[in-house]
Amino acid sequence: MKKLGLLNKLVFLINSLAAFALLFSYVLPYVSPETFPVLSVFSLGVPLLIIINIIFLGYWIVKLKKQFLLSLIILLGGISHITSLYKFSNNTRKNHSERDISVLNYNVRMFNHYQWIKSDKIGEQILEFVNQEDPAIFCVQEYYDNEKLNLSNFKYKYVKLKKGKSKSGQAIFTQYPIINKGSLDLENTGNNIIYVDLLIDRDTIRVYNVHLESLRISPEVDQLKNEDSEKLLGRIGSTFKMQQHQTEIFIEHLKTSPYKVIISGDFNNTAYSYIYNKITKEGMVDTFKTTGKGFGKTYDFDLFPIRIDFILISKELEIVDFENYDIKLSDHYPIMSRIRIH
Repeated sequence: MKKLGLLNKLVFLINSLAAFALLFSYVLPYVSPETFPVLSVFSLGVPLLIIINIIFLGYWIVKLKKQFLLSLIILLGGISHITSLYKFSNNTRKNHSERDISVLNYNVRMFNHYQWIKSDKIGEQILEFVNQEDPAIFCVQEYYDNEKLNLSNFKYKYVKLKKGKSKSGQAIFTQYPIINKGSLDLENTGNNIIYVDLLIDRDTIRVYNVHLESLRISPEVDQLKNEDSEKLLGRIGSTFKMQQHQTEIFIEHLKTSPYKVIISGDFNNTAYSYIYNKITKEGMVDTFKTTGKGFGKTYDFDLFPIRIDFILISKELEIVDFENYDIKLSDHYPIMSRIRIH
């Protein structure tokens, strides 16, 4: 620090705070929201901490100062956090074969039923996109049952709408026969987890469509500034506690599956969270982290790229490739993975 000027000393002080905040974030996946709900909220900010530390790293390298080591060591210590945010290459992608299963996941925001996007064509554009990609399995969150939006190109479907007269819910569309289906019917929420058992050639695969408790926060910075920060933190903390409870119910059901599993859905939480850690510890592999490319952004958040939608698979299945789609037809972005059965 002796050779640093006053400005660079201040920069290094801020760098140190950011580095130790990132280091602290590495323990967040192991901290139960029910125990420390406020701490769990900070998992949402991990992508920003990673980006800030990368900026500091570049700053000190350009300055030819050894202070670059601080952020470098912290970043390398959490390399799995970085690969959850950004995948540097996709060299592990494999050639496609007839044994591949293509799984598309998309929170369609009710096909824009309430005109969040000022267009009457969003529903038709989503269907056009789905038909173009032609997935064998299509998992939909915030599905809206509209007879004008026809997904009849899929041979089989399981649609589970919310209780009452609601026309929204979740759905799984597929080209494979459904031999069993069910719903976990999560209580005190409009969100849910559904599943189907699919007969694929001579194999049976269970597919879960997961939609955990919604955060209900604005993705726009200007609106967030107007929120009471204490109330906002409290609300998010309560949401994460609900997600933990929902995840525990889900894991208990997951353990009963007699088949290999594909989990597709909107977790409403990041890969740095307690709930993601609990689910992946059940022998599940994140398809983006294996064959993704670039930022894995799945949600339209102003501040930084955020990945809250996932396709996870049993370790016994093989990941062929993964695709993020940059199409603005919802507040989420679709993702697709090709998976191979052996």
